[in-house]
Amino acid sequence: MTTESQQPIEEQDLEEYTRYVFEVPTGHHEQLRLDKYITQFIQNATRNKVQEGIRNGWVRVNGMLEKASYRVQPGDQIVIVIPKAPPPQAVAEDIPLEIVHEDNDLIVVDKPPGMVVHPSYGNWTGTMVNALLHHTKKLSSLNTDVDLRPGIVHRLDKGTSGLLVVAKNDAAHHHLSRQFAEKSTERSYRAVIWGLPKNDTDTIIRPLGRDLSNRKKMAVVAEGSGKKAVTHYTVLKRYDHLALVDVTLETGRTHQIRVHLSWQGHPVLGDPVYGGNSVRYGPNTGSRKTMFQNIFSILGRQCLHAQSLGFEHPSTGKFLQFKSKIPADMEKVIDKIDRYCTGT
Repeated sequence: MTTESQQPIEEQDLEEYTRYVFEVPTGHHEQLRLDKYITQFIQNATRNKVQEGIRNGWVRVNGMLEKASYRVQPGDQIVIVIPKAPPPQAVAEDIPLEIVHEDNDLIVVDKPPGMVVHPSYGNWTGTMVNALLHHTKKLSSLNTDVDLRPGIVHRLDKGTSGLLVVAKNDAAHHHLSRQFAEKSTERSYRAVIWGLPKNDTDTIIRPLGRDLSNRKKMAVVAEGSGKKAVTHYTVLKRYDHLALVDVTLETGRTHQIRVHLSWQGHPVLGDPVYGGNSVRYGPNTGSRKTMFQNIFSILGRQCLHAQSLGFEHPSTGKFLQFKSKIPADMEKVIDKIDRYCTGT
């Protein structure tokens, strides 16, 4: 028997299901009922629970739905996809936040690298939502007539630092979400990428979807499938085998910048998922090898920062623009590249 997390047939959250696969041995001749056979192999599973799972359609035999009374046959493949228990409710935690702006409708936060935005499987605590719950709870205690609930409008990957806007009420959340959907917000990122792009400015228009070989990753997919994604970038400085770039987004797909640039042959420096945490171009020997090992150690993440964010305020209609300084780890890496790599 093997177990693994996977995305089931329907397009669901990758982490919410557990998949079991059983291969009935060719020498098996007991012809046990399906429910009894499964109960033998899943820890703490009662026969009643297994029967309920079969009725709910979580069990397939050779790709087909069968009844609990089905007699298993030698060579049968039994696949079970079980929803995990619902997540616990997020709790307030006293975690420092760098708040750039705050008013009655929203909060703009400068997220540090390494912080997860929203609680999820494996990250129930220490997230930005936990910190925001504590922050807004303190505000609510000062005014008992309001209930301030942080509403995440958009996200940044754990390893990406920079600016996020969070709604404090339903009206603001709806207004801001519509702006992101209509692509009327302005978002700019700073990154160091591997390789030297052919053009100083370029636009990547390629649909994105789940990577079929690794469902925890995203990938450029065939036209007509996935979701449309548009990424613009401008080269600010060229080094030997590296480039400093500014990136702007028309769409906000999961891992969009990282996947698009990697697909084009320019993974973000330090990216542990999309091929940026090894020496992709140039010699990997001597002092240069040592330098990049040091850079990867300093970063421990992709060299990507959400440096500016602009949107229309949901109440006043005024267009607000915020900027964030490059964080210390990226600043140190860029300084090292400036000193030790030939630049133009």
